[in-house]
Amino acid sequence: MRSLALLGAAILTAALAHTTAPSATAADCGTGSFNAEAVLSGSTWTARNGSRTVYTGTSMLAAMQAATGSLTTGRTSKERVVVRGSGSISAGSRFSLPSYTTLDVCGTINVTGSGSGDQAPVYARNVRDIEVQHLTLTGAPLYGIFIRNATNVVLGQIDMRLSAGLGIRIDNHGDRAVRTRNVHIDNVHVSGASSHAVETYGVDQLTIGTVTARDVGGSGLLLNDTTNATITTVDGSGAGTGTGYAAFRTANRNGRIGDSYPTNIRVGQVIARGGGRGVFCVSESGGLVIDRVDIAQTGSNAVLIENCYNVTLAAQSGTVSGPGDIRLAARSEFPVTRDVVVQNLRVSNSAITENPCGTNTTFRNNTLVGSSQNICS
Repeated sequence: MRSLALLGAAILTAALAHTTAPSATAADCGTGSFNAEAVLSGSTWTARNGSRTVYTGTSMLAAMQAATGSLTTGRTSKERVVVRGSGSISAGSRFSLPSYTTLDVCGTINVTGSGSGDQAPVYARNVRDIEVQHLTLTGAPLYGIFIRNATNVVLGQIDMRLSAGLGIRIDNHGDRAVRTRNVHIDNVHVSGASSHAVETYGVDQLTIGTVTARDVGGSGLLLNDTTNATITTVDGSGAGTGTGYAAFRTANRNGRIGDSYPTNIRVGQVIARGGGRGVFCVSESGGLVIDRVDIAQTGSNAVLIENCYNVTLAAQSGTVSGPGDIRLAARSEFPVTRDVVVQNLRVSNSAITENPCGTNTTFRNNTLVGSSQNICS
């Protein structure tokens, strides 16, 4: 009977693991089938495709590019390149990821030197159906990952321990008439960036598991002009210290669809410690629901909602601890803040302030502990 019970427990555990795993990209790096690989042995990189050797030398970048270049020309389904080993790539260069390509880096890329423009150790532009399953970066890239005008993008387990630069930038600024579409990010950790951990601009259909930002110069997650996004967790500590940035920020008409703001930006949880702000919605953004917040010790506002429309803060629950306050505000150049709900919060050693008055704003079920409230009737 005991063995049957153990077997049942094992089956249940396996079932739960299967249903809760973020995606197949969380599998061990380098496992499974592949089409080409770049392998470091001693100080020599060798790129192979089957029995063909397509590069031998000391350059990690050249080996990665040669392995990718050996894939089927004109392919219409993904082929996979595995990189086995660690090395350096200059900040003034880029590895270009073409359409229908999966990259799995089992090692660390250290970005050295300096550069300018949109260089990145992983760069993709005007592409479709690309995937980065694992990537670990150190050093000071201009961008850790730079993706512009793409469709069907998957980023798996991304770990960046940087000394400068921006972590991940995904936008449509090559052709702004066409949005980058269908972007999925499993799990990103960025520390030490001098700019944002993750930033999007002009993206439609975005799904993110977790963004963890530690001591970055800008926001942990910044969404600009992005629509139809679902984010599970944003966890920021020391994000944007001394700036107006936030652990989670939406800006530049983020969430606007046509001329309105239907709910289309959904965030499960925002955690913020220190830094600039916890949550910041600005510049005609909206259509936003954040289920839970846990914010404390921000240098500026814990939450600032400024010229935003159809926003619900703490749909389920939340805590805000000062000194940063919760502020509803508006600049004169944009229509006044409207249709905002602030609810279900325990607010400690802080304040809730509405100035100037918004339109159709609601404050309910908030518990104030050593905190004040100054809102419009």
